[in-house]
Amino acid sequence: MTRRFPERLTPLANRLGLQPLYGDIHNHSALSYGHGRLEDALARAALQLDFVSVTGHAAWPDMPVDVPEVAHIVDFHVKGFAKLKANWKSHFETLSAYENPGHFAVFPGYEIHSCAHGDYTIVYADLDVAEPELADTPEDLKTALAAAKGDRALAFPHHIGYRQGARGINWDTFDPALSPFVEMFSMHGCAEESESERSYLHSMGPVNGASTMRAGLKRGAVFGIVGNTDHHSAFPGSYGHGRMAVYAEADDRDAIFAAMRARRTNALTGDNIHLLTAIGDTVQGGIIAPSDKATLDIEAIGGGFIDVIDVFRNGALFARISPELEPAPVDPGDGATTETILHVELGWGARGKSHDWAGTLNLEGGEILSVEPRFRGAEIVSPLEGEDEAAVLPTLDLADGKVTFSVTAAANPNNVTSATQGFAIRLRTKPGARLKAVLSGKQLDIAIDDLFEGAVSGNLGPIDSPAYRFHALPRPHQWQWQGRVALGALEAGENIYVRLREKTGQMAWTSPIFCRKEA
Repeated sequence: MTRRFPERLTPLANRLGLQPLYGDIHNHSALSYGHGRLEDALARAALQLDFVSVTGHAAWPDMPVDVPEVAHIVDFHVKGFAKLKANWKSHFETLSAYENPGHFAVFPGYEIHSCAHGDYTIVYADLDVAEPELADTPEDLKTALAAAKGDRALAFPHHIGYRQGARGINWDTFDPALSPFVEMFSMHGCAEESESERSYLHSMGPVNGASTMRAGLKRGAVFGIVGNTDHHSAFPGSYGHGRMAVYAEADDRDAIFAAMRARRTNALTGDNIHLLTAIGDTVQGGIIAPSDKATLDIEAIGGGFIDVIDVFRNGALFARISPELEPAPVDPGDGATTETILHVELGWGARGKSHDWAGTLNLEGGEILSVEPRFRGAEIVSPLEGEDEAAVLPTLDLADGKVTFSVTAAANPNNVTSATQGFAIRLRTKPGARLKAVLSGKQLDIAIDDLFEGAVSGNLGPIDSPAYRFHALPRPHQWQWQGRVALGALEAGENIYVRLREKTGQMAWTSPIFCRKEA
C-alpha cells in the first residue's frame, strides 16, 4: 500500500534535501482509557501514516477530585492512569512488532493533564523507556526528561485553545526548550485564532482568544505547530480529524525526531498536503537574522483543488494567492497527458446504518500512479462517547494497474458531520480515457473528460441507499503551486507562516519562520 503520494518533482524540497512525512503523535486506545486495542491502532496507523505515537493517559496532578459534578470524569481518569501503569512495560513489545524501519516509525508516548498549565503529550525518540516521567509543571517535566533521556524526549501542549485554568495552554509557563511545537489542530477543533469554521465543540468548552496560536506569536513565543487526531477509538490519522507533517532528511526515526526538534512541522486536517516554505535555506520553524530584502519561497501540492494560499506576517494577512488567477504548477505536464488526483468517497445511506464496500477500479487510456487512503474512525474524543467495536481493517491496494479496496462506511449521523470513507488516486490520463469501476457489485464506466467537468455521483440502490461520489478532477495548476513572495525588509521580532485551504475545506498550516537578532 502507498500511504502517501510520492513527490517526484518538488524543486524546493529537493534543493533543501527534505521530504514530507506524515504522522499522528497524539491519539488514544484502550492502552489507558479509550476504545480499541493497541494492535488495531498501530495497524490502522500503518495503513496511512509514516509515523505514529499511540498515547496513554498517565497523570493529572491538579485533578478536581473534590468536585462532585465531575466525579464520573475523575473515576475514568484514575482507572485509566492505573491501566497505563500496569501496561507500560509490556506494551513496548507490541510497539516494536509494528516498527518497520525506513517505512513506519513508532514512538512511545503518553500525556499528563493539567488545569493550571494545560495538557502535555510526551514523546520519546527511542523504544526503550523504563517508565513514564511524571511532573506537576512544565519546568519540572523538562528537568525530569532531560535527566532521564537528554535530548531524546520532548513534550508539547495539546488542544491549546481551551482557556488557561481549564486545560488550555499557559503561555506563561510554555518553554520552547521542552516543547518545539504546540498542537494547534485536532478533533477538538482549530486554535489558529479566535474565529474559525472548525470551532471547539467538545463539552470542555469553546476556544479562548488568549490561548490561540496567534496569541502565542503576539507574545513573542517561538514554536512550531502540528495537528493530531486526539482520537479515542484506536484510529490514528483518522481522516479529517488532524495529523502532522515533518520535513525530514530521511525516512527513519532519527530523522523524523530531528525534524520535530527543529520545528520543521506542519499542521494538517486530513489530506497529505505538501506545503513547504523557506527564506533562503531557512525553512518553516527556523530562525533567520534580520534582512534588508527577504523573499519567501512557497511550494504547494494539494490533495485536490487548492482554493487559496495565505501568507501571514505578524498575525496579519500579508499576501493571498489564488492558483486559478496566478497559475504556477510545480509540474505542468507535457500537454499530451494530464496528471491529476481523483478522490473517491463512499458512504451516505439511511442514518444509523452502515455498508461494507468492496470493489475495484482501473483506468483505460491512462496510468494509475499511486493511491492514498483517506479512512476515518468514529467521531470519538472521549471514552464516554462510544463503545469498543470489533476492528475491521480497511484495505487499499494497487497492483497491475488496478486498485482494489474494502472498507465499512457508516451513514452520516447528521447533516454537518461526515462519516464517509474514501481514498485518492493519483493518475496520468489522456483525452478519451475511461474509468472502469466495480463498487459493491455495481459496474460503472465513467469518462475521465466528464470528471474534469464535475463530480459524478450515484446510489447503489433507491433513494436513501449507500452512495458514492467521484470528485471532480483538478488540472495541474489547480492542485499545485510554486512561487515567491517578496517580503521587503525583515526585522527582529517578526514571524511569517503560510496556510493552504482546499475547496473541500481540507487545510494545511506551516510552522512560522521567526526573525531574531540571535539567529
